[in-house]
Order: sequence, then structure tokens, then C-alpha cells
Amino acid sequence: MGSKLKPGGVRRHLKEKVVQMYEDLFHGTDPCVNNARFWDDLFLLKPKMSAMEGEISRCSSEQLVGLKENINTLFAKCVQTLAHQHNIRVVNALLTLCSLVRALYRKMQGDYGFDFINILIGFDAAEEQMQLLLNHCSNFLTGEYCDSLKSLSLKFLLVLATGTDNISQNTVLEYLTINCNFDAVIQLLSHSSTRGQHGPEAVLYLMLMVNYRKHEMTNPYTVNISLLDDELLLNGYGQVITASLADFNHKYSSHFMEPQGSGWFASLTSMVGSMFLSEEMATRNEHIKANDSFLLALYEAVHLNRNFITALTTATDPSTPPSPANTLDRSATPPPPATTPDTPQTPSSTQAPPQVSVEMEASVQPTNLLVTFLEYCSIVMQDTKTEESLNNVKLCFIIVTCISEDQYCNLLLHDANLVFTVPLHRLPMRHRKPPPDRTPHARPLACAVLDVMVEFMMSHMMKKLPVELFVQSVSIIHRLLCYQKRNSVRLPYNWKELWAALIALAKFLVTNEAYLAKKMNIFQLAHQIMNIFNLFITYGDTFLSTPSSYDELYYEIMRMHQVFENLYSMSLRYARTDGDYKESAQRLTNSLGNVRSIINHFTPKLDKWSQEHGISTLTEEQVLEVVRNNYDSLTLKLHDSLDQYEKYSERPNHSTFFANMVRSILSDTRQSIDFTAFENLSILQELGNST
Repeated sequence: MGSKLKPGGVRRHLKEKVVQMYEDLFHGTDPCVNNARFWDDLFLLKPKMSAMEGEISRCSSEQLVGLKENINTLFAKCVQTLAHQHNIRVVNALLTLCSLVRALYRKMQGDYGFDFINILIGFDAAEEQMQLLLNHCSNFLTGEYCDSLKSLSLKFLLVLATGTDNISQNTVLEYLTINCNFDAVIQLLSHSSTRGQHGPEAVLYLMLMVNYRKHEMTNPYTVNISLLDDELLLNGYGQVITASLADFNHKYSSHFMEPQGSGWFASLTSMVGSMFLSEEMATRNEHIKANDSFLLALYEAVHLNRNFITALTTATDPSTPPSPANTLDRSATPPPPATTPDTPQTPSSTQAPPQVSVEMEASVQPTNLLVTFLEYCSIVMQDTKTEESLNNVKLCFIIVTCISEDQYCNLLLHDANLVFTVPLHRLPMRHRKPPPDRTPHARPLACAVLDVMVEFMMSHMMKKLPVELFVQSVSIIHRLLCYQKRNSVRLPYNWKELWAALIALAKFLVTNEAYLAKKMNIFQLAHQIMNIFNLFITYGDTFLSTPSSYDELYYEIMRMHQVFENLYSMSLRYARTDGDYKESAQRLTNSLGNVRSIINHFTPKLDKWSQEHGISTLTEEQVLEVVRNNYDSLTLKLHDSLDQYEKYSERPNHSTFFANMVRSILSDTRQSIDFTAFENLSILQELGNST
């Protein structure tokens, strides 16, 4: 059968009408010359964002300057159409704006010399047009509009906020501070339905705007989030963060369960299994990095707003799913809870299981944002080898630092009537036995904070020592102890675990001094350790949980006396030589005075008791008896300022860290903004029904 095409014939590729209109628009001529209804027709057609962005990407900077009048007109027509009564036109105008702004931002990344605002809007019209545009966006967010329009409005705001790598250099955001839409965005968090649909993007946008020139101007977003006192909005903000962290915790519990066995076979299985985990660990790092924005949002709330402390500890039902749509909604029947390594699963009320143990029922405890956050910390700090995980853990520890030095938060952390079960995860290690199977019980939250810090110290003593994280963890412990000392709070905690961790860390520093001292100031960290011991020695009787705890402190010092002697020898050696660490070593030497006095005082007493009773090796109880009988003759020095510490300040110590963190979040968010959902027929149907 012969071809119907003529020899040499070519089938023309038919272009969509909207693509032809883009070509007319970006070829420099007035598009209305050949089509008087150009602008009316444009917003009736579904935008083809890739085509518009392609047209702009092919233009040189000189061509874009020549197209300024058409681009300004396009922007103005889009803003004008946002007031149209038909939602389909409104959405098409917003999508066109997203495409136009995003494409021009990309041209800026190429270091072209044109001025963004002048090309996009025109200097003369910029203030008026941006005010109209942002008023429309606020109206869509707060009014009775469909979810698709609210979602698209938030995405457009994120396109504006993420246009440049350095957020403070994004001059468009000046108009967002002049026409602050904080109230419109934060109101999305007050209702479970809008929080579930738009909560993550709303919190992300607010966090980014708080970081716009935060140290250079009076940022209205910073002021508003600092003064926010609406409990419902604060809880909604916290629930969005809780949902993200809880989802991560649940995924970890499902895929990275700690091995339950013990002995050489379990160790061998763990070693062999780790050889095949590289791909899973890469995925884990991606999940960790994905939480940076929510952690930064948590940091800003904790750092700026004292009222948010209540939201941190507001109890919620653990059987609600990790979704911000339901965490504050008590009317719905909850599905089965997520299981964790330390928390057995509890059946849903809608299912009738064959048997339910008493222990299983008793293990169901209320939870809150701080519980979820501490569990998250115990997971992410297990691996600090990658830059992503290291930065994530550092941000977690900064948040805990802010929490631990807040007076009101400490009151809640140490409240004996405010107890929670915190499922913490331990890093499987071959040199220590798996913890005994024990059902976690509810305790004040300060106990969980201490547990996390102790676990970090015990699991991160390595040649490539993350010294900054160690300094942070020891500082957090010190802040909690200062509160306990000042307020005579006797926390029901197993202090032996803390003392053992601190002594083990001191021993590690001494053992690896030759290697570590060449790379970092280990004397500052060792001095922090000794300050904590001096706080226990000098004031322990006012805040230790039981009288016997003070005796046990002295027993641990005597039992591990060689560690302290070696630490003193090391510090003395560096204090007597001219070097970079001379002053730090001198402070460490002075701080060891009381511990050495205790050792020098009780050693002859113990030797004498051994000779009198003919016993070469004393039991713990025998040592404690000698200690109790010889307190009176012990002389100790009262160190100044043991319960003082330098208050946390973002500037100048952490300014670079947060600038880099925001830069990373901007880049990730810019790449993740997705408009494909607006191509679905269901969206068009929703818009048609709401018109």
C-alpha cells in the first residue's frame, strides 16, 4: 500500500496554542498586535511551565533587558487576574507567576548582570504590584478557597523565598517584610484540616523568612514569632514538627532495629550485615537531611519564643498517627500506634486481639514534641561520619542547649509530676553487651536528656573525635546540674552511669593524648568534665537523689583514681611548657585539686583498714564504710563559679553554621517544589466546583 505522503514530504510538528503564545511573548513584539484577546486567552489555557522556562533560559541578558516591557506586562496581567472570579483563571495566573519568577531566578544564578526586580516588575510599579500580589496570596490563605489554591499560594511564596542561595541577598523579600503575611500563614496551623494539608510548607516558609537578614534589620517575621502567645497556634506549629520527626522515628524502628541477640554470633551477624548497609545508610542520610528544615523551625521557636516551651511538653495521645492533621483532633478513632524497639505495639480499639498483656497496656504512655525530639536525637547521633548527619546532630544539641538553660523549661523537665516514657535507641557496639530487656518507665524528662548525653559520650570515643559535639553534650549536662543545685532538685537518676561516662571520656583523652592534642584542644573538654565532678563534690549533698549517692561518688573516684592521676600528670606537663594549650592545661590542673585531695585523703585510710582486717581487695561496701567514717577530716577547696556558664548566643559562634544550614535548605527546597499535581484532572474538577 503506497504512502499518502508526497515524496520528500515532512510532517509538521504541531505546537500547543499556549506554547505559541509564549513564543510571541518572548520574541519582543507586542503580543496583542495579532491577537487582541491575547491576555484573556492566555489565562484560560493551562500553563506549560517547562515551555515558558525554556523560552527564558534561551534568552541572553541583553535579550531579557529588551523583553522588559513584555515581562512587566505579563507580571501585571497575572496579578490583575488573581482578582478574577473564576478559580481556573486564578490558578493559571499563579502557575504562570511561579514559572516566570523561577525562570528569572535561574538566570540570576548564571551571574547575569540584569536587575531582577526591574526586569520582572519594573522599579516604578514594584511596590504597588507586590502589595497587590501579596494581599491576594494572604486572601487565598485565609479565605474560603479550595485547598489547591491555598497550596499553590504557599508554593509561590516558597518560590519567592528560595530564589537565591543566600537568602539575605534576595531583594524581593524586602517586599515580603513590608507586606508581612505572617498572620495569614500561621493561621493555617490552627485547624487540623489546613494543618494537615499545608502545615509543613507553612512552617518551612515562616522559618525561611525568619532567617532573612535576621541580624541586620528588625525582621517582622522574627518579631511576630517571638511574640506569638496563641496556644493553639503554638501547638499547631509544634505538631507539624512532631509529625516529621515521628515519621522518621517510625521508619527507623521499622528498618534499623537494634539486634536483640548477644554473644559472638550476634556480633558476627552485625559485622557481616554492615557490609551491605551502604545503600541504606545513604538513604538514611537523605532522610536526616530532609528534617533539617523542621529542626531549624524548632530551633527558631525555642530560641525566640519562651511561650513555645509549653508546646514542647504538651502531652498528646501516642496512639494518634504521626500526621499533623490528627495530632490535635480527638474526635476520630485512632489507628494502631507505631511500634519502636522499646515500646510494644498496642492494638487499635477497633480490633479485638486474642490476648493483651498487662505490661503491654501499661506501656502506653502520653507523648509530646520533646519526647519525639529526644528519641530522634538518640537515632541521628548514632552516626556522625557524614557532614549531613554531623550538622544535624549539632543542630539537635544546640536546641537542647537552649532548652536546658531556660528556667521555665527546666522547671518542666524536672517536674516529678510531669513524667514520660522516652524510647531511646542505643548504637549496637561490639565492646559492650546489649542492654538488659527492661520495660522503660515514666520519668521526668531531664532523665531522658541526661541519658541521651551519656549515650553520646559512650558511643563516640573515636580517633576522629567530634570534639565540638562533646563540648556541647557536657555543657548540656552542666546546665541541668546547675539548675538542680540552685533549686535543690533531687532528680531520680542513676548518677553512676553519668560518672562512668565522664571518667571513661577522661581516660580516652589521656590514652589518646599524643594524637588528639595535635588536632584539638582536649584540655577545655577535660576541664568541663572536672567542673561537673567539682559540682558534685562541693554541692552534691544538696541535689543528689539519696544520701548514699554522695558516698557512691567518692567510691567511683577512688575506684578510678588512676585515671584522674594520669589526667593530672598530662595537664601538668602541658601547663609547664609554652604552647597553644598552656592556659587551658593550667585551668585543668587547678580543677583537679579536690579530686586529688580525695584520693590522697582516702588512700592511706583504705590501706590502713586493709592491713587491720587482713584483706587485700576491698568490696564496694567496705570502701563505702571507710569513706563514711572519714569525711570529717577531709579538707576541700571551694571553687568559684561552678554553677555559672556562658549563655548561649547565636552570634558570633554559630552564625556561619546557621547561614550554611539555611543555604542548604534553600537549595533542597528549590529543587523539591513540585507543580505536577496541578496537571491532574481532579484539580481542575475541584477548581470548577469551587468557582
